[in-house]
Amino acid sequence: MKEIRYGDFVKEISVNHTEISYNQLAPKGGAKPPSRIKLSGLDIYRLVTPYVSVRFFEQVKALLPLALYLVLFQILMLRQGVEDATTISLGLFAVVVGLMLFMEGIKQGLMPFGEAIGNTLPKRVTLPVVLFIAFLLGIGVTFAEPAIGALKAAGALVKVEEAPYLYALLNEWSGVLVLVVGAGVGIAAILGTIRFIYGWSLKPYIYLTVIPTLLLTIYFMLDENLSLILGLAWDSGAVTTGPVTVPLVLSLGIGIASAAGKGNSSLSGFGIVTLASVFPILGVMLLGLYLSVSYSPAEIIASAQAVSTVITETQIYEQTPWNEIILGARAIIPLVIFLLIVMKLVLKEKIQNSGTITYGIVLSVVGMMVFNIGLSYGLSKLGEQSGSLIPSAFNTINSPFGEGVIEAIYPYIVGLMVAITFAWILGFGATLAEPALNALGATVENLTNGVFKKATLMYAVSLGVGFGIAIGIVKIIFNIPLANLLIPLYVVAIILTYFSTEEFVNIAWDSAGVTTGPITVPLVLAMGLGFGNALGVSDGFGILSMASISPIIAVLITGIYVKHRVRKIENNEIEE
Repeated sequence: MKEIRYGDFVKEISVNHTEISYNQLAPKGGAKPPSRIKLSGLDIYRLVTPYVSVRFFEQVKALLPLALYLVLFQILMLRQGVEDATTISLGLFAVVVGLMLFMEGIKQGLMPFGEAIGNTLPKRVTLPVVLFIAFLLGIGVTFAEPAIGALKAAGALVKVEEAPYLYALLNEWSGVLVLVVGAGVGIAAILGTIRFIYGWSLKPYIYLTVIPTLLLTIYFMLDENLSLILGLAWDSGAVTTGPVTVPLVLSLGIGIASAAGKGNSSLSGFGIVTLASVFPILGVMLLGLYLSVSYSPAEIIASAQAVSTVITETQIYEQTPWNEIILGARAIIPLVIFLLIVMKLVLKEKIQNSGTITYGIVLSVVGMMVFNIGLSYGLSKLGEQSGSLIPSAFNTINSPFGEGVIEAIYPYIVGLMVAITFAWILGFGATLAEPALNALGATVENLTNGVFKKATLMYAVSLGVGFGIAIGIVKIIFNIPLANLLIPLYVVAIILTYFSTEEFVNIAWDSAGVTTGPITVPLVLAMGLGFGNALGVSDGFGILSMASISPIIAVLITGIYVKHRVRKIENNEIEE
């Protein structure tokens, strides 16, 4: 850092980060400040380029390996070219640009809002009002979550005759579905905030939420039509813990805990991601239960067929770039208005750094618009195409390009292993490259004083996700009921939770949240649904739920092993 004085000003130039700031000093003898420095277009370009390129390549590093892996696997292993390659390439570029703008906007605009409200709320209003605002924020951030668009878009791939309740939830009831998921996140925000304030253990929360969810899952699996909702319900928990929900709800909760004097615990930030995953699962299942009581499968099928024969602009959503832009604006702007109302009318606070926050909000809105276009025309399209072709490794399928049938490429067992290995590598590689996992690993190593190494956590989570996605593919191939896989795995997780210490329980149950980013979720969702359609399976959901529970088990086992090893070393030192 070099410091150069100009009269009453200090000009600080940071060579590495290309940042320039001016700090005014006390006037000296009435000296006049220097005139403003004028920058040419080339100067502005040189200043902005490093700032943009770092953020751009962050998203490229997350997306490019996945996209290349899918494309090369499709060409080399499945011997099929990429249909609409130009459109998909432009769509993927839009995803990168949109996420770059969106993530920067979140950091500069929405995150400061959450922190400011969280720090100020407890001082100005009563606890019930604080919790009500936390609930509304939970709903708002869910609508703004990028991956929610992928969940709603998946409705087009479901056939009403095969899964009437699933079809209804993803089409006519899609708005209500997102609202229910948001209400689940809102309830999680309330309970997480209370837990932050009082410093309660996460274990009772897990027992009191996961066990009833499993019991409801058993009830659903006994009903032929309701069982098809389970994949959507359990996957929706993974969709909610993305780049909007986690930072905003966390910043609000931790801000409230800090203001209440209870935010100094090293584990203050952990636990809320788990709750934000479980309550949406419960919400979707309860909505499905309401549907089953109110409408018969025959009524839903008849209604869907009537809509398909009378096409109007209000009944059928037409996918166009303009509609994706409108959806992007609808996702962010209501959330911003809500935060403004809380800040100005409830707290009556002046917004600090309003110029920077406005800049961040504009970036968020524009980023979400561009991301929505890229999601529809690039990421989801590539995932669905690859998913539709993977079964050709071991099975004869109808070509997704409308070119007749594609014969099985390999002998059945070999092709099966190729498909499962593909899924494992996809899960492992995508997770290991996830920036959020890298950050979590560094935090955990710091909080555990080096006992739980960053690399250990990263590999445990990545291995868990790899096996989870592979199990999800096996579930679709053999049409295994999702409950048959979920219930045993969650029972194992609950038993491991009982025997684990609080710090590892917090880390393990939150680790699933970092695996479900805005790139992984749409890709895996589209791939699973394309895979299921190619095999004639009505329910292609469930892969994300497997990718969520598997890392929890992996981290819990690793945590128990790490604790055992530390205890053994300590005992040996005492004996010596």
